[in-house]
Amino acid sequence: LPRASIIRLNPSVEVQTNSTMAHYNFKKITVVPPAKDFIDIVLSKTQRKTPTVIHRHYKISRIRQFYTRKVKFAQQTFHDKLATVISEFPKLDDIHPFYADLLNVLYDKDHYKLALGQINSAKHLVDNVAKDYVRLLKFGDSLYRCKQLKKAALGRMCTIMKRQNQSLQYLEQVRQHLARLPSIDPNTRTLLICGFPNVGKSSFMNKVTRADVEVQPYAFTTKSLFVGHMDYRYLRWQVVDTPGILDHSLEDRNTIEMQAITALAHLRAAVLYVMDVSEQCGHSIEEQLELFENIKPLFANKPLIVALNKVDILRPEELREDAKSAIAGFEGEGVIVLPMSTVTEEGITEIKTQACDMLLAQRVEVKMKGKKIPDVLNRLHLAVPTPRDGAERPPFIPPGARVKAVAVGTGSMEVDGTLSAETQPRKKLERDIELEMGDDYFLDLKKNYRLPDERHKYDVIPEIYEGKNIADFVDADIMLKLEELEREEEMREAAGMYDSEPEDEETIATRQTAAAIRKKRAFLRKQSWDKKSRNYPTMPRGVGRESRTKRPTRAEGEGMETEELEDIGGGDHMEDDSPGTKLAGRKRPRTRSQSAAASRSHSRPGSKVPRDQSGFRDAEQLRRANKKMKLAQKDFRKYRQAGESDRTILTKKPKHLFSGKRGKGKTQRR
Repeated sequence: LPRASIIRLNPSVEVQTNSTMAHYNFKKITVVPPAKDFIDIVLSKTQRKTPTVIHRHYKISRIRQFYTRKVKFAQQTFHDKLATVISEFPKLDDIHPFYADLLNVLYDKDHYKLALGQINSAKHLVDNVAKDYVRLLKFGDSLYRCKQLKKAALGRMCTIMKRQNQSLQYLEQVRQHLARLPSIDPNTRTLLICGFPNVGKSSFMNKVTRADVEVQPYAFTTKSLFVGHMDYRYLRWQVVDTPGILDHSLEDRNTIEMQAITALAHLRAAVLYVMDVSEQCGHSIEEQLELFENIKPLFANKPLIVALNKVDILRPEELREDAKSAIAGFEGEGVIVLPMSTVTEEGITEIKTQACDMLLAQRVEVKMKGKKIPDVLNRLHLAVPTPRDGAERPPFIPPGARVKAVAVGTGSMEVDGTLSAETQPRKKLERDIELEMGDDYFLDLKKNYRLPDERHKYDVIPEIYEGKNIADFVDADIMLKLEELEREEEMREAAGMYDSEPEDEETIATRQTAAAIRKKRAFLRKQSWDKKSRNYPTMPRGVGRESRTKRPTRAEGEGMETEELEDIGGGDHMEDDSPGTKLAGRKRPRTRSQSAAASRSHSRPGSKVPRDQSGFRDAEQLRRANKKMKLAQKDFRKYRQAGESDRTILTKKPKHLFSGKRGKGKTQRR
């Protein structure tokens, strides 16, 4: 892909858009499981969180609702997990251009968007599958068909997720790499170090910050961006160490170099261009100057310092004449050139101080040009009088103010030059009265009321007097005062007194957390309402559970005796949707005559063939089919389906545990 499109060489656009960019914490993105684990998680949760037992003799509406709930729960679980993946990964259009282009360099923007788009498409496909099969389940006429529809729905959802295996694996790799990226704040005070490989960039960073970047005597030791922090003038600064850049065209640069180019293009920082005057890095001074001219457009509107490193090996005065003249060209362009040595630490403090002061001055200048500064300056006025002569003019305090201050005990100034606050009578406070009276003290708020008649202080004010509300006549000019207050409020609003300051990152994060909590509460409220509004059959409290023996059957209505009914016998068969519960005891199998008698007890049209007899040529073929079916079920009947979570209780009360007295031996069974 052509990488020239990711570089924005106009830093002014960066300044305008910084205030609206979102900040992402890439270390908190949820793990993206592969497709197989994804399916196992959802199906296991569906099995655990939904009912597992259904009987075929239930009403068909209850059977449909049982399987519909499973399909909807699986669909909602898939939907929530896929939506979490889509929402937590950063959107390239919403984050800072520095991170957007860094993601493009590291992971390929098109591949990244394609993977997220495929996950989004899978989410919609799962929703459509669930909607189709929920519609089909409304027409299921038996437990078997409803179960098969549920099985088909979950199978199609799992197939959709299996096809997204490559996208899920790619996003997991991106997540792991994003978590390892350094936390670079594009808007804070930043020093950016760049230059050829092996010129001493990482060594400088290790000297001025608390970082510990690997330093080796070969090129491209630093293969990614590194961040360190330092303090200057009681402010926190971040120092970004970039990989080395070689002098060739933009299209020929690799991923390591493009990280440095991206940082130079988007970070508002003071740039330190480090040069190796000893040429031990393998590149001559002329080559380093050519690289400087090549990437010079990236330095626009940024404070720039050229640091001549390794002066402990070769001093700038000892350079060749052509190299001296080339370096002198920097000073003609207004670029500051300072020598330094990371071995002897010569010049490191001066370069750090100079770069920080230049960046602070530029940031103040940018803020002064903003729209908010005039509004603030219009509210402030600092009056500084200029002296007109040499006479001393001490502060003048009127005598009345002195007396009042002394009376209330707020100062120790003298009155008439003789008396001080200690000699003047002090006003008696409520605290003093409380200490004098002790337990007899009570707070009297009405004793300071200013009334024409002192006897009226403790009168109870009625709410209604002569049929009129007292509150309406407290102040006759209350409406005029209200209008005056409203005019004053409008003047304050016009002056911008109530303009709110921009919210900081912590407040924004708190608001986002509160919004997520409200959203979760609304979801739980709706989920609880859906659970309550399901169409369960309701029974009055006074109606007890009806016994099966009390309910008259059609056979009794036709005049059959109780003994005949007991001979017919038979029990309800159960359909278990999971390896959960089974019948407590083994039922006596029916004979063909009993089945025929039971089938005759139900009235159905004579022309309709029973379902268990339809599709056979004659009775002999039906008999052979039933025989094969029973033979195939022999093992299942013998061993049941004993497995994990099998709750079959073969014997309710084993005799050796529930008969006789306990002996004097072991007492572990009681």
